[in-house]
Amino acid sequence: MTESTEQTAPAAGQLDAPYLNGLNERQREAVLALDGPVLVLAGAGTGKTRVLTTRLAHILSSGLAWPSQILAVTFTNKAANEMRERIAHLLGRPVEGWWLGTFHSLAARILRAQAEMVGLKPNFTIVGTDDQLRLIKQLIAAEGLDSQRWPSRVVLGIIERWKDRGLTPDKVSRAEMAEVASGRILDLYHAYQQRLLTLNACDFGDLLLHNLTLFAKAPDQLRRYQEQFRYILVDEYQDTNVAQYLWLRALAQTHRNICCVGDDDQSVYGWRGAEVENILKFEQDFPGARVIRLEQNYRSTPHILAAASGLIAHNEGRLGKTLWTEINEGEKVRILGAWDGAEEARQIGDEVESLQRRGTQLQDIAILVRAGFQTREFEERFITLGIPYRVIGGPRFYERQEIRDALAYLRLIHQPDDGLAFERIVNLPRRGIGDTTLRQLNELARAQSLSLPEVARQVVATDELKPAARRALGLFMNDIARWRGLAQTMHHAELAQIVLDESGYTAMWRTDKSIEAPGRLENLKELVRALEDFDSLEGFLDHVSLVMENAEAGPRDQLSIMTLHGAKGLEFDVVFLPGWEEGLFPHPRALDENGIKGLEEERRLAYVGLTRARKVAVICHAGSRRIHNQWQNALPSRFLAELPAAHIERLDHQGFKPPQPGSVDWPVRSHGGGGYSGGGYPARRVAPTIDVEARIVPKSGGVYPSGKRVFHQKFGYGKVLTAEGDKLEIAFDKAGVKKVMAGFVVPAEQAG
Repeated sequence: MTESTEQTAPAAGQLDAPYLNGLNERQREAVLALDGPVLVLAGAGTGKTRVLTTRLAHILSSGLAWPSQILAVTFTNKAANEMRERIAHLLGRPVEGWWLGTFHSLAARILRAQAEMVGLKPNFTIVGTDDQLRLIKQLIAAEGLDSQRWPSRVVLGIIERWKDRGLTPDKVSRAEMAEVASGRILDLYHAYQQRLLTLNACDFGDLLLHNLTLFAKAPDQLRRYQEQFRYILVDEYQDTNVAQYLWLRALAQTHRNICCVGDDDQSVYGWRGAEVENILKFEQDFPGARVIRLEQNYRSTPHILAAASGLIAHNEGRLGKTLWTEINEGEKVRILGAWDGAEEARQIGDEVESLQRRGTQLQDIAILVRAGFQTREFEERFITLGIPYRVIGGPRFYERQEIRDALAYLRLIHQPDDGLAFERIVNLPRRGIGDTTLRQLNELARAQSLSLPEVARQVVATDELKPAARRALGLFMNDIARWRGLAQTMHHAELAQIVLDESGYTAMWRTDKSIEAPGRLENLKELVRALEDFDSLEGFLDHVSLVMENAEAGPRDQLSIMTLHGAKGLEFDVVFLPGWEEGLFPHPRALDENGIKGLEEERRLAYVGLTRARKVAVICHAGSRRIHNQWQNALPSRFLAELPAAHIERLDHQGFKPPQPGSVDWPVRSHGGGGYSGGGYPARRVAPTIDVEARIVPKSGGVYPSGKRVFHQKFGYGKVLTAEGDKLEIAFDKAGVKKVMAGFVVPAEQAG
């Protein structure tokens, strides 16, 4: 194949290629729609990965583009690796030289080639969260701000949200930063970005943000990439944030052959910047776009699909589709009621044992919770029953303390100006370089706009430090320089072992008597082994920064416990969904902060949970639950009343059928939107009377005039400052100024 700038139609024979066999009509249409923008609206379990990989294989096999002319974007490295393997299988050969990876890895690739244009060097460091927090903490102290009132994690979270929206410091409006850090958050953002440049470093948000800056400052470079990428494919488009959206839109303007695959009903990452509006407005952004709906589900039974579809139909912000399947009917979605969280765990434990006796493997069973605290009771129950389980989402290999410490040594050797790595390990193990010395170095670095390592190299030859500290610092800097020299001639895995041994870090853990020390030493050995799989130290460090994944060890047949967010993209034969109660699911924080938009995302999360199940879905709710060490009476989640009655069956663990929707005893959501009125289930426990209607306020700002005293269940008593529609701004006595929905407060005199 010769590289060409002209598109050619695929040969007739290629329309009968083996990789097209077995595709249904809509899947085939999505694969062959190669001209112009295409949105593939792929419902849960409809084979979107097959469509993506087959489409890529077809482009390559038809000679429409060289691998280097294809940009394929995924959200995880795992998805990218799976796509790479599938395409190699379809074509019968591996594909080299194409641009396949996550947003961050692809943006880093562009940035390394053009780093100087945004003030970086090509060997810049990509810093992680702990380094970011340390840097923000330093800047807060330098600005004289109260770190108790404005914690570094809060400030960093605000800066990250701005970056997700593609906002550099000069693009942030005064209104947005007025209430944070005494109105000085923008100064912190400016200082943070400048400090990163001094350190020759960037964070994950910068990878895309610097790309956007590069495209704006150097249109010739943008045109180069626009012309290069003749085909762009994007997976999980519903999870893109604004910066990712702007990046894709910029690159797609020349050829316009962009294919985005996603499901608006599975957009559940709004809390980390995802904008469902990106997929909803695709046709506006790309006029003439084709929308192809994949609706045949190959995963779940008709009852599960119908229950999930009936639930999600209550959302207004969606494009809409109707999932169907040829799978046999299966059993209805079951709803179990329990008296409390402990009994809920006992019921599910009994169900799991019953499934095991009938031959179901534990690896085919999952418990999906809304909040992390829910896992404790399940863990205790499964330990009692002797059921092997794993909690997915715990600390990962490269996030462990000893691994981060070792990586800091390697980062500083590779990148001489990495002040964050320097600060982490300059006194680890202890060398007599204390906080006072570090404070002096930081002050000098800020005053001279130099990195910490550069200042350290200078002050070891002066009298600014005390003799003992200067001597210790000099020995450390000499070691770093010597190891950097060895890096030029020695394999990086061998170098890592030498650094760990000669620095005293390995010896530190050998002499440590804690129970964790042996495991930490084994992890360090595994780190050295991991280095052997990479061609260079730079490649390994980039991998660590961008991937942060490690497979969990343990018995193969284990039940999985994870959050609903963590379950996205997975599937199991049997799925248990505990905790479907008001005050837990939908989560009150989502409702308080985002109102109807938050409720719709919570409903999408419920939809994701249901559609993880292939054969059996069981929803559970409790009449009371211990949350944050306090017992709380619980009403069934409003989502239960939205499930279509024809596809669900309500049973407790003794076979008792509770009231059905529509009966006088079933809790019915009041028109106010906050809770339920009516009987309340479980029927055999008499709970304290709750005046639900007293908590509901009509959605009108006029109900609460300025100055009105009110009560909020979470924030306590406060005074209304302003009211706009159903959104109130309230100065709470203890929690400060908050914006809340009117439906979640009552007049102070009614609070009792």
